[in-house]
Amino acid sequence: MKLLSFLSPLTHEKTWGCVKNDNVYDLKKQLGDNYPDLKSAISNNILSELKQLKLAHPDYPLNEIHFLPVIDNPNKIICVGMNYPEKRKEFEQSTNAPTLFIRFPDSLVAHNEFMHKPNSTNEFDYEGELAVIIGKTTSNVSKEKALEHVAGYSCFMDGSVRDMQYTWFTSGKNWPKTGGFGPWLVTSDEITDPQKLHITTSLNGLQVQSESTGNMIYSISYLIEYISRFSKLEAGDVIITGSPGGVGKKRTPPLFMKEGDIIEVEISQIGKLKNKILDC
Repeated sequence: MKLLSFLSPLTHEKTWGCVKNDNVYDLKKQLGDNYPDLKSAISNNILSELKQLKLAHPDYPLNEIHFLPVIDNPNKIICVGMNYPEKRKEFEQSTNAPTLFIRFPDSLVAHNEFMHKPNSTNEFDYEGELAVIIGKTTSNVSKEKALEHVAGYSCFMDGSVRDMQYTWFTSGKNWPKTGGFGPWLVTSDEITDPQKLHITTSLNGLQVQSESTGNMIYSISYLIEYISRFSKLEAGDVIITGSPGGVGKKRTPPLFMKEGDIIEVEISQIGKLKNKILDC
């Protein structure tokens, strides 16, 4: 099932729903205020029940809605760096534990919205990634049971201000509206093995990254186990699982995003996230 957050074309209020055959069904309207947003539906463990709903008449065509970030109010966004071998080679990195950093909610931007390139930088880089959305309270879970705690998966564009990144990633990753998140969440029952997905990033139609999630150094189940040892995860929290090699910083010559560029992240079984770059 594809679940998304969006603005109602009629009321312009935040709502959420599902996508089927290029149509959108407003589930807040159908289920009422007990589930005001997608995060509340996840935290109340009703995703499996949604499949039983009768979706007789769609509310809007998909091309008429204004997308919001899949989860627009996550408590935690934990990002993983250097999680593919080629990326480590590019940055000459080697560690014996996952490299983690954080993003803040105001750094998120939705599908089809502008990503904001700070006008103070000429080194705004792309990093296409798989996003994992946590489905329930998760504390000190084993990797064998970790995927049972996943609500679903989405696409992420981890826009990086390289000349502010230094050796600690957070300062280069948290400029407003630099992290594309969408277009929707595909529920975990439809992706039984998240290590069998393919990520492709394209800049102005040119493929710049292509990788299988099977090549992650630390699997999704291991990352959930590792993170949940020290930080309790809640429904709606997001883990960004790392970017493949091919980033613009390490190309010859370097290739960075500029105003007017179109950046796309496509992941098999999920869909395509598309954003245009705006200089701000």
